[in-house]
Amino acid sequence: MDKGIEVIGFDADDTLWINETYYLETENEFCRLLAEYRDNSQEISSELYKTETANMALYGYGIKAFTLSLVETALKISNNRVPQAVIEKIINLGKAQLTKPLVLLDNVKNVLDHLSRDYRLIVVTKGDLLDQERKLRKSSLEKYFHHIEIMSDKKESDYRKLLKHLDIEPAQFMMVGNSLRSDIIPVLGIGGYAVYVPFHTTWEHETADENSITSSRFRKIEKISQVADVIDNA
Repeated sequence: MDKGIEVIGFDADDTLWINETYYLETENEFCRLLAEYRDNSQEISSELYKTETANMALYGYGIKAFTLSLVETALKISNNRVPQAVIEKIINLGKAQLTKPLVLLDNVKNVLDHLSRDYRLIVVTKGDLLDQERKLRKSSLEKYFHHIEIMSDKKESDYRKLLKHLDIEPAQFMMVGNSLRSDIIPVLGIGGYAVYVPFHTTWEHETADENSITSSRFRKIEKISQVADVIDNA
C-alpha cells in the first residue's frame, strides 16, 4: 500500500459490527410464516430477493426497505391471500430487527484506536439514515471518526463526491469493507486503495467475482486486526 494514504474509510455493517446475521434470522422466520405458499424456503427467499432488487431504486437499503419488501413478497406469493395476522407478524419482525443488540466484531476498537493516531478515519456506509445513526451511537465508536457518510448507494460517482468533500485525491484514500461490490471495486475504479475483509455471510446483492480484481491497490485480509499490517508492511 502507498504511504501517501491520509484517510481510511470503514464500512459499518459486517465490517465494524454484525448485521447480515440478523437479516438471515428475519428471512428464515419469514419463510416459516409463508411456508404454506411455496414448496420450500429457497423459493420464498428467491422471490424476496427479486422484490428487494426491484425496489432498490425506490426504497434504497436498510431494514425499513427490507420490511416493505417482505410484505410485498408475502402478498405476491400468496396471491393476496395472506392473513392480516401474518402481515402484522412480518411488520413486527422488521421492528424487532431494528432493536437487535449491537455486537462489535473482534478487535474493532483496538484497530480504530491505533489507526486514529496517524490517519483520519471515516465511516462510509449504506442504509437507512436513522438506523445507521442509532447503531453508531450504540457502538460508542463515533469518537474515532472524523466524518460519517451514510450513502444511498456506493458507486464510483458517490466515492468521487465524498473525496471531493474531504478535499483529498483517490491515492490518499483507502477503503476497508466486506462487500466487493460496494466497498472494493468502486474505490479501485477511481484510483483508491481497498482492503477486503470477508464476513462469514454476505447478501447476494453485494457479491462479485474476486478473481476479476487484479489491481495492485487491492488487499484481502482475514480479520480487521490486520489492517494496520497491510499499511505498515507495504
